[in-house]
Amino acid sequence: MQDKDAIDSKILSILSREARIPMKTLAGRIGLSRSATTERVSRLERTGIIRGYRADIGQLDEGQVQAFLLVTLKRTPSIGVLDRLAGLAAVRRVSSVSGQLDLVVEVEVESINALNELRNEVSIMDSVDDLTTAIVLRRDIERC
Repeated sequence: MQDKDAIDSKILSILSREARIPMKTLAGRIGLSRSATTERVSRLERTGIIRGYRADIGQLDEGQVQAFLLVTLKRTPSIGVLDRLAGLAAVRRVSSVSGQLDLVVEVEVESINALNELRNEVSIMDSVDDLTTAIVLRRDIERC
């Protein structure tokens, strides 16, 4: 589509996050009438820019559980804690942060029970003073 403009780009951006947005709401966000917005969306569909709409399924009862382990370390040297965390298959990313926390550990496990086991394993590490868990309910924005 050669004549895609800034409004079309805005429509695509909104629809990529909210495929089921009512046309009236979409029109209000981009500053056009509902009929003009409907025509633009139809044109984007006809030309193949929009190839379909999909359901982005969040966390179900079974399957992967993603969480953040928020870790405060003891003030004694924390030798080996990063090596031990790196050795855990569930650990996806470890970030050292400023403020009251020391580490944010992003994990992915098969179940809540597996998360509890992982929490127990991390909490008994010699260098760990405190551990709080935040379970990811959904990802609203994700960039690769």
